[in-house]
Amino acid sequence: DYLQEITSLRERNQELEGEMAKVARVGKKEEMDFADEARSWPGIWVGEKLPRNGDFLMAFSDAAGNALDPIMVVDNKDKATVAEADIRKLVRDAKERKLPVAVLVTRDESQLRHADRHHRWAQEDGIWLLRSTRAWLPRDLEVLRPVFERMRAEGPDFLQRNAALADEVRRTFVDIDEIEGQLKKAGTAIEKAQVMTTKYRARLTGLCD
Repeated sequence: DYLQEITSLRERNQELEGEMAKVARVGKKEEMDFADEARSWPGIWVGEKLPRNGDFLMAFSDAAGNALDPIMVVDNKDKATVAEADIRKLVRDAKERKLPVAVLVTRDESQLRHADRHHRWAQEDGIWLLRSTRAWLPRDLEVLRPVFERMRAEGPDFLQRNAALADEVRRTFVDIDEIEGQLKKAGTAIEKAQVMTTKYRARLTGLCD
């Protein structure tokens, strides 16, 4: 009985190891997929996966493909909802690496909290934090490009000295997100109109016949 129990436990342990390996592969694929996608964006430099916390370094690049300041630390999250602990960890990582900008990227906008969506660009403990999604990030980086160029020319504390500009950037993201939401609604309305048009055209065709 003892040997049989040992054998059963060993088999269960092997099954658990297999399931854990699957989970690890899925997480790694998520991170690598993001890096591969980001490397395809024009003018963007992405570093190798960092050895700790599964983060990446990202920056705009020059004509030769070299990273330009400010370099950002990027953390991918694919969970039901972003937690305050995720924000604190990312800010701490940026401070440890002496990087002025950090980016939290979720797979979908529903994973961002209400507070995150209304403060997508804000300073957290001396670090400028961008809360974004896989779909929004290319657009967000283009919005921030002139800000980063000034930070590169005048130093990372450029925005600290220009609080009004920092607040304007925050409002810009809120406005753009609202416009995108309206465009989605318009797209849905157009699709419904097309469906109804097809339906009533078929109905009228039948009546005419």
